[in-house]
Amino acid sequence: MGVGHVNDEHFGDEASRVAVVAYDYTVLAGTQGKKNHQKQDRMFRLAEKWRLPLVLFAEGGGGRPGDTDVIAVGSLQLDTFHSFARLSGGAPLVGVTSGRCFAGNAVLLGCCDVVIATANSTIGMGGPAMIEGGGLGVYKPEEVGPMSVQVPNGVVDIAVADEAEAVRAARKYLSYFQGTLAQWTCPDQRLLRSAVPENRLRAYDMRKLISTLADTDSVLELRRGFGPGMITAFARIEGRAIGIVANNPRHLAGAIDSNAADKAARFVQLCDAHDVPILFLFDTPGNMVWPEAEKTALVRHCCRLYVIGANVTVPTFTVVTRKAYGLGALAMAGGSFHASFFAMSWPTGEFGGMGLEGAVKLGYRNELAAMQDPAERKAAYEKMVAAMYEKGKALSTSTLFEIDDVIDPADTRRAIMAGLRSVPAPERRQGKKRPFVDAW
Repeated sequence: MGVGHVNDEHFGDEASRVAVVAYDYTVLAGTQGKKNHQKQDRMFRLAEKWRLPLVLFAEGGGGRPGDTDVIAVGSLQLDTFHSFARLSGGAPLVGVTSGRCFAGNAVLLGCCDVVIATANSTIGMGGPAMIEGGGLGVYKPEEVGPMSVQVPNGVVDIAVADEAEAVRAARKYLSYFQGTLAQWTCPDQRLLRSAVPENRLRAYDMRKLISTLADTDSVLELRRGFGPGMITAFARIEGRAIGIVANNPRHLAGAIDSNAADKAARFVQLCDAHDVPILFLFDTPGNMVWPEAEKTALVRHCCRLYVIGANVTVPTFTVVTRKAYGLGALAMAGGSFHASFFAMSWPTGEFGGMGLEGAVKLGYRNELAAMQDPAERKAAYEKMVAAMYEKGKALSTSTLFEIDDVIDPADTRRAIMAGLRSVPAPERRQGKKRPFVDAW
């Protein structure tokens, strides 16, 4: 373990301070012994006192039941897990693992803000020995929490090929909390004018849109394999760090299901805890609805976006790229479009209390059913949808002050920077802003 500097060539000594704790798998399989805990406890106290970001290399087998350095029953009085969990929300916590990470090592990993794992990682609350000891069967380590499980279920934030890539990802992640980069470039912003198809029923690549909007090579996506209906990423605009929460129109047309809501809600907490402004990019028909979705506790999960989004203090900016319908759109905006510092739309934006097609089918069910001729019924239906679409266009909505402005997509970066320059810098504080960042 030690204290050093990461990215000091860009941000200077004070902003680049970092503490590092690393388990060594070649020593008793990286397990946790008495002196191991004492060393960690000391580092965790220093990190808390001096608000040091901490990087944990967590590979290891967990507790060491055969430790001869201590006389104890369960060592349940240890401070390590309490003191590490208390660091959450104070300064960024980065967990990196490669190979096997079980039990106590996995607990520390899971307390981190971000989990970076290599392709050969296996992560579990208990390893094969503990599973067998509990009478639950005999398993190989590779069968307990491999990446094929831990990436799509949301445990791993950033999946990488090897340890070298893991370290690069950790350095990049830390950079978003260290300051503004003086040098930056960006793609031709006129490309954004064609990012959303003219046909409103066509899907498009929101990730490509984000990479075009952001500074070149500045995007770092978290939890890409989990909750595919939502995209959460750090990026930079003119060198300034920003968090991006975006609907993914290629999955459920951007509808918000339980996993997508959880993913966005935790990311918003993370940004708020460390004073990173948030950009919301909208293209959602609303919250997901159908009986199977309700079995996932959809009501509670979707409402996390409301209660968390409504209580952040970092500036938030809303840009609607296409659809903004119903309660899902409100969830993305912290409960109200006027909660953001600004709420703007591209000309392709469309607004309403619910999806247009569904609104027509429900609102005009009797009228449509009374039409005997299928061709006449279809024509009437399409005419009603077109009328609602015309009424809900971005330009129409802006005249009613539901949004602040309709902008040229090529001017989006300019609008974001104007917003960032219009809010005060976060105050330097001694304690935490939020008690902790939710582990989920």
